[in-house]
Formats: sequence, structure tokens, C-alpha cells
Amino acid sequence: MEIPFTKLHGNGNDFVLIDEYEKTAIPDEMKAQFAALYCDRRFGIGADGVLYLSKSTTCNIRMRIFQPDESEAEMCGNGVRCLAKYASDAGYVEETFTVETPAGTVGVSARYTDEEFTATISMPEPKFEKKEIPATGDGEYHERIGEFEVYAVNTGVPHAVVLADSVDSVDIGAAAPLIRHHTTFPEGANVNFVEKTGDDSLRIRTFERGVEEETLSCGTGATASAAVVRRLGHMKDTIHVETRGGPLTISFRDGVKMEGPAVTVYSGRISY
Repeated sequence: MEIPFTKLHGNGNDFVLIDEYEKTAIPDEMKAQFAALYCDRRFGIGADGVLYLSKSTTCNIRMRIFQPDESEAEMCGNGVRCLAKYASDAGYVEETFTVETPAGTVGVSARYTDEEFTATISMPEPKFEKKEIPATGDGEYHERIGEFEVYAVNTGVPHAVVLADSVDSVDIGAAAPLIRHHTTFPEGANVNFVEKTGDDSLRIRTFERGVEEETLSCGTGATASAAVVRRLGHMKDTIHVETRGGPLTISFRDGVKMEGPAVTVYSGRISY
């Protein structure tokens, strides 16, 4: 028996995609275990998560994402773009379509320019509503955790945002787990360290919940980081975010949108 798969990445945030558009390939009760097994970079294919693509009763297609620790994430911006590329190449969708996720419906506009795939996706409206974090005089939700001033925002999944003079000077492996597991975040959080590099530009580094290490890019993290600096009044409605794996553009005009690339790495089959 064989299971077809496709490896894709969005700015280095990489995924194994399992196509279940016509039929189930991995039973639901095994999806989490499958992700733990095949996300392993030494004994598996290697990825930050497994995307499952299927039909939807409410949208054009449906996405579920399971992470290496067997948890299911509610939303993944880079994952949606990778799913969009696969679905576009497979002929499942037109240039504009919707994706069902546990965090809600995501709208997608996809295109090829000089053979490079780019997608603009609608992101969940950022929510600054952690009850555990008191609102201070500047109207922000934040808390001191260790040596860091941490802002909390949910962009489909919970995020902690820390402004830093230089993201390169932060020991993320040591600093992020304290914040990621802090009681402020009952469900845990992705942790983003953010450096302002211009009037409309940021650099970020992200430690991802579920992957439990730094990843090269995080779409919901880029959105969360941009939302915080915008809410603090540091930037306006279009913000360019440089992740370790490449650029993303976050726009707050007419809703919240993220634009970035997706790349197919290779396809293969798992024999069992």
C-alpha cells in the first residue's frame, strides 16, 4: 500500500500535504500520530506540520493541520498558502476561493507571476482579549514575563509578541519556552520577537507552539506582530515583515490580509 504526499513550504515553513479531496487517506484517529511520525527530520520526511486537504460543505476546500507534537492547530497562514498552491495546481479551485479551517473561513486570492506562486489570504481579525492580562493606560494587553514585556494577541492561534532592539541578540531557545508555557496562556502560545527596521517594516523570529522550536516563518505570527506595532501607533496599514525564511506583507486595509509565496518542493509516496 502507498500514500501519496507532497512537500511544500512557505518561506521555509514546510509541510507535508496529504490529499484527501476524493477519499480519506489517513483515518482521523491516526492523523495526529502520522504527523508526529513523518514530521521527524531524521526518521521521517521532515516538516513543521502535516496539512490534510479535503472537501468542505461550507467552503471550496477544507484544511486541517497537525503538528509534530500531535496537536491540531486552529490556523496556519503559511499552511493555507501551501494548501492553496497545491489545490490550484490540482485544479480543485479557481483563482479566488475559500478555505474552511477550525479558526473560521479564510478567503484566498492566488496567482502565478513569472512562474512564481503568490497568494493573498484573509486572516482572522486580531483579538486583544486575554482576560489574564490587565489593560494598562495605553489600552494594550500586556504583562511582564521574566525580563520581557509581552503583548498577547490571537490571530487564529494565540501569540505572544515581544518588541526587541535586535532579534539577533535574543536567545530564543532559552527565552521563548518561559513565555510559551506561562500561565498567562492557558493553551500555550507562539512567541514572536520583533525588531522595527523602518517606518513600515519589521524583522521577526518565531518560536512555534506544537513544533516546539524556532521556525523559519510564521504567517499568523507575522500578522500578530504587525497588529501589535500598528496598535501601538508605530506603523500604519501596510507592514512588510521579514521572517528568517523570506518576506510577507500584512495589510489592514479592508480587513486583515497576508501576502506571500508558496513553493512545491517534491512529491512522493509512503509505502507501508
